Amino acid sequence: MSSSPPIVLAFAASDPTGGAGLQADLLSIASLGCHPLSVLTAITAQDTHGVEGLLALDPAWITRQARRVLADIPVAAFKLGLLGSARNAAAVAEILAEHPRTPVVLDPVLASGRGDPLADEETVQTLRSILLPLTTVLTPNSLEARRLARAAPDAALAGCAHALTQLGCKYVLVTGTHEAGAQVTNTLYDESGKLREDAWPRLPGEYHGSGCTLASAVAAFLARGLDVAEAVHQAQSYTWKALEAGFQPGRGQHLPDRFFGSR
Repeated sequence: MSSSPPIVLAFAASDPTGGAGLQADLLSIASLGCHPLSVLTAITAQDTHGVEGLLALDPAWITRQARRVLADIPVAAFKLGLLGSARNAAAVAEILAEHPRTPVVLDPVLASGRGDPLADEETVQTLRSILLPLTTVLTPNSLEARRLARAAPDAALAGCAHALTQLGCKYVLVTGTHEAGAQVTNTLYDESGKLREDAWPRLPGEYHGSGCTLASAVAAFLARGLDVAEAVHQAQSYTWKALEAGFQPGRGQHLPDRFFGSR
């Protein structure tokens, strides 16, 4: 029998469009040569325009899903997306604490691309106090970085990243999608400051699931053995190409084409 590919376990909510959420994680991880495992955290009702509703699963079911699969299959990385509630975030943190040597990539999904709120203040505080200390790479956009850091809307992103590393996460990749400019600049920080900065041409249109794609790609490249700085760079390149090849199946946002290389 062939040896197993690197395995990544994603915790996330479902997205019926396949553009974001758990479905996006599975597509991205698989397209990068890893095998995805999944733990469903919540169910959403949404389309390419935005999120209409969110139903969080009971945290006991999250624990039950994760422990069952982890007792059977070793994983090389974890990827966390929308968790649905503070109680769910705490349940995931308990699981991660049992696997301290496995890298964790956290995409702190606090709102949809349209701005629909997806995390209340109790959930944000749980992320800050319990999950960030277990996180290897945090991948917030600039709005999420400022909210997680409890900073002003115009606060410097370097200061926000420093505050987040002080809460315990090892690396912070702040994405610049929501910042002005002809290019999107993404910056990787650790507790000592800026490690690398990558600028990408800003693509026209609006995209659904770009953050999920990026974080899943970081997790996949870490699972394949790359160091954090190189995993982050390769994940950005993959995500930009997926967005460039994106398509518009509905009347709302474009979706990334995670399998652009096989078309």
